[in-house]
Amino acid sequence: MNVAFFGGSFDPPHIGHEAIVKSILENLEITKLFVMPTYLNPFKSKSQFDAETRLNFTKELFEEFKKVIVCDFEAKSGKSIATIESILYLRQKYKIDKIYLVIGADNFSAIETWDHFILLNSLVDFVVVTRKGHKIKQCKVKIFKIIELNFNISSTELRDNQNLEYIPTKIRKKVEKLWKKE
Repeated sequence: MNVAFFGGSFDPPHIGHEAIVKSILENLEITKLFVMPTYLNPFKSKSQFDAETRLNFTKELFEEFKKVIVCDFEAKSGKSIATIESILYLRQKYKIDKIYLVIGADNFSAIETWDHFILLNSLVDFVVVTRKGHKIKQCKVKIFKIIELNFNISSTELRDNQNLEYIPTKIRKKVEKLWKKE
């Protein structure tokens, strides 16, 4: 079974995430796409929405995508989880022949600093999604595929400005309701 792994904070999920998922499904020959919201991104100290809320938003957003499985492994862990742990979890739970790790060009620039990078690099094929204003840094990683989306959506700016324009209509009212509570 060939699968793809797309992890992140999804704080909240936005149209860029949705476009990435659609593009992965169109561009990769995979059986399943595992979308995995973090409990807490290892490179961040906090999230705006709690893990359960982000997990539920992500599940709702992708519930109609037949090949997509929103996995709760990280969100339900109660701690920050390195990507390698999630990859090993998926490999243990499923009979996986090949796993593609989907990563944005902005995060790819620091890939060699990730926990157990050498092991991670040996277990996955990298699929890098471009983002406007972020060049793909050359490093010791062989990139299997580059997906050019060039969305310029910053989750931080989205949260700071509470800009609903980039929130998918399917979850927009729920996100707006939580933002109004703040």
